[in-house]
Amino acid sequence: MGWRELTPEEEEIMVHRGTEPPFSGEYNDHFEPGVYACRRCGAYLFRSEHKFRSSCGWPSFDDEIPGTVKRRPDPDGIRTEIVCATCGAHLGHVFWGEGFTLKNLRHCVNSLSLVFIPADQVVHFECIVLGGGCFWCTEAVFQRVPGVRSVVPGYAGGKTTNPTYSEVCGGDTGHAEVVKVVFDPASLSLRRILEVFFTVHDPTTPDCQGADQGSQYRSIVLFTSEEQERVVRDFIREISGSFPAPVVTEVKELEAFYPAEEYHRKYYDRNPEAPYCRMVIAPKLGKLKKLFRQGGIGSSVDRFTG
Repeated sequence: MGWRELTPEEEEIMVHRGTEPPFSGEYNDHFEPGVYACRRCGAYLFRSEHKFRSSCGWPSFDDEIPGTVKRRPDPDGIRTEIVCATCGAHLGHVFWGEGFTLKNLRHCVNSLSLVFIPADQVVHFECIVLGGGCFWCTEAVFQRVPGVRSVVPGYAGGKTTNPTYSEVCGGDTGHAEVVKVVFDPASLSLRRILEVFFTVHDPTTPDCQGADQGSQYRSIVLFTSEEQERVVRDFIREISGSFPAPVVTEVKELEAFYPAEEYHRKYYDRNPEAPYCRMVIAPKLGKLKKLFRQGGIGSSVDRFTG
């Protein structure tokens, strides 16, 4: 999905971190069933059951759809800003300890940062985060799988807040290079995603993939629901005997996902002739193409170049 062109008022909020006047937004007193999405990129952010009346003058939510909202220090040095994890658009701020709900959390969001999707129009996408070495590779692979709605490279699995690429490469953040895969379970099952994932990387090599060495290159799956955890663990048990060495893939719940810097996104598409792309990524796309031809995840191979 492409980014929507913003009006000057929307750009002031989402790009320049502005704030709409209190009690002026269309969603301040809105409580219909559905989903609130990012107005710029369309990523689902909050469910209607997360919304509550706070009388603060802006839409308030006491939870978020896992992996969709990124937190970072506000330029004012006091508050915590929240942005769309997919496109980086400014949403508002998050506050703790106010006692409005049992979760004791308030995402204070500008209506102009949101677009509401009624329940009967919501497409029920799922999200899972995967790390199988360099995220240039995993991004290029999953961009080519039908049923995948979006793929965002980033960092997860560690404790450092808002890590940079250089910090992750330093090995002290605990994060792995990962991709957040948003998919339509009606057309692509999680098992099929796992089949792709375990086909295009080696899950038996601790803290490395080929020549890429370091804990940031470890094999890891970060689930966003109990059902996903069950499917992942069952799948790993089923395939563990197919490899010459034990599967060392880490499986844990997603706590936070941090999008990578812009220059990492769509790296293969922008640099197909780069040595790393030709020698490392292209063979992975070749494995994916072969999997499609064998009927493993579908019959169409038109989108593949490997």
